[in-house]
Amino acid sequence: MKGVEVLVKRLYPDVPLPQYGKPGDAGADITTRVDVTIEPGERLLVPTGLSIALPFGFAAFVHPRSGLAIKHGVSMVNTPGTVDAGFRGELQVILINHDLREAISFKKGDRIAQLVIQRVEAAQFVEVDELPGSERASGGFGSTGTASK
Repeated sequence: MKGVEVLVKRLYPDVPLPQYGKPGDAGADITTRVDVTIEPGERLLVPTGLSIALPFGFAAFVHPRSGLAIKHGVSMVNTPGTVDAGFRGELQVILINHDLREAISFKKGDRIAQLVIQRVEAAQFVEVDELPGSERASGGFGSTGTASK
């Protein structure tokens, strides 16, 4: 199956292109272009050495890797990170080490996140005096749970 064409520029010649691990995967792995160590509780902006050009109507979303989360407590501060179609700068990932005791080190070329490409719609925001009703209405966090009050 042919997907949407995303133009990729390597900002450094030895940086790998995003790559899907298995057929059908939603996220393509992206790597760090430098060696980094993230101390317990620390967050760090990690460069990938890549820039992309997305077609209008698409966005890229940078997601954390679940293996890093469960094995090392590493995630992203702003998950998912959003890359708009007009952005042409270097993709960078804000990693955070949630482990309270152990630092984690990544070597240049280690997989640090996943890039998911999705079609997005532009919204037309229309101001109204009243919104139409719904079953949920104004129920907030946890309002769809089954626990008794």
